[in-house]
Amino acid sequence: MSRDELRIFSWIAAAVFALVAGLWRPHRLHWTALGSVLLFAALNAGAGIYVLNHFSDSRWSTGGEPPLSVPSFSGTPVVGQFLEPLDSALNGVVGGVNEFLAFKQALPVALDFLAASGWALLAAFPLAIVAASISYAEARRRAADFAKYRATVDLLQEELEEVKRQISEGNSAR
Repeated sequence: MSRDELRIFSWIAAAVFALVAGLWRPHRLHWTALGSVLLFAALNAGAGIYVLNHFSDSRWSTGGEPPLSVPSFSGTPVVGQFLEPLDSALNGVVGGVNEFLAFKQALPVALDFLAASGWALLAAFPLAIVAASISYAEARRRAADFAKYRATVDLLQEELEEVKRQISEGNSAR
């Protein structure tokens, strides 16, 4: 995946999750919204970590600085065979510099992903408070409804007992 495809993937995955979970549990949209924001944050953090782990990949380079190349001293007439150790040392140094340049080019890309993850986590905090508040209000409403239903059942049980007593008194009077 390219840098832009990876960025778009995190948006699409979060949107698809929100849509599917919203259709599956429509009464819990507040938790679905929070879950999709957290999924977006996790995907962006994962993308940032992926970029840092694969910094030498050419997808992250901006094309600004080409990699360095090492001239070969081993092909020099007469003294070339004595300069072979210098070739390997220069290859090691230039390889390290090329790795540093690749990391330098990949770091802004990784930081973009990590910054998007941070912003999503920042947005998730108030969203979590709202979702918890909505769930708390729903739980209180359910508890009040249950108490009301329980009171109605108790009243109906008392009336049923009264009817049973009246029927048994009517049967014993005959």
